[in-house]
Amino acid sequence: MQTEAVYFSRELQFLVSSSIIAAMQTPSIKKRSKSLSPFLHLFIPVAFILGLGSGYLLWGHTLSPAVASTTEVRRVNVSTDGDPSIGPEDAPVTIIEFSDYQCPYCEVFYQQTFDQLMANYPDKIRFVYRDLPLPGHPESLPAAEAANCAGEQGAYWKYHNALFNGQFELGRAAYEQYAADLGLNTGAFTACLDDHRYQDEVRADAADATRLGLNGTPSFVINGRILIGALPFEDFKVIIDEELALKP
Repeated sequence: MQTEAVYFSRELQFLVSSSIIAAMQTPSIKKRSKSLSPFLHLFIPVAFILGLGSGYLLWGHTLSPAVASTTEVRRVNVSTDGDPSIGPEDAPVTIIEFSDYQCPYCEVFYQQTFDQLMANYPDKIRFVYRDLPLPGHPESLPAAEAANCAGEQGAYWKYHNALFNGQFELGRAAYEQYAADLGLNTGAFTACLDDHRYQDEVRADAADATRLGLNGTPSFVINGRILIGALPFEDFKVIIDEELALKP
């Protein structure tokens, strides 16, 4: 509506200016203007006044500042039932990572950001790990199964850390060696691997990620807010601080 008014005002002013210039600079059309002069003399002052009035209305007042965006943050619901977690159950911020033990970017996040997050927000973060084995990573599914088998013996996070520290190349021999190094019951551990006891659990995690539109690793859900990639600590800090500020 305002744009149309501006356009009309400018057109009006242009007509006024053109009419005045034509009247001043074109004596050769004196005969033709003589018959139109009563209308022209009436039109010019009226158009001039209308032009001034509309210009004043449009530009003579300071416009109100734009209203700040009130777009709500998009949040998604993600189950964490039965998934390994670290940190208080009632922590104000829950970070869910969808990750792949064979993904180099997931390793970068673990080595550069994970410990920093947990150290800077003691008792403020509950960190949940969920599996998203990617195509083209043949060891991502077996590694995820192995970590869950270690979890049966209360050693999920120690095993998780061992896998990402990468002392051994991923494979069955490495999985059994990590179990031995961590003092696990290796017989029970290998039986768990042989049974593929957690394969369905791992695939269910991947299905949840797909439902959310997550197809790369690492992907994070922070209090329902999605964050993608092995980003630096500062990127996580912005969201975490915003979420903490919302808490009473």
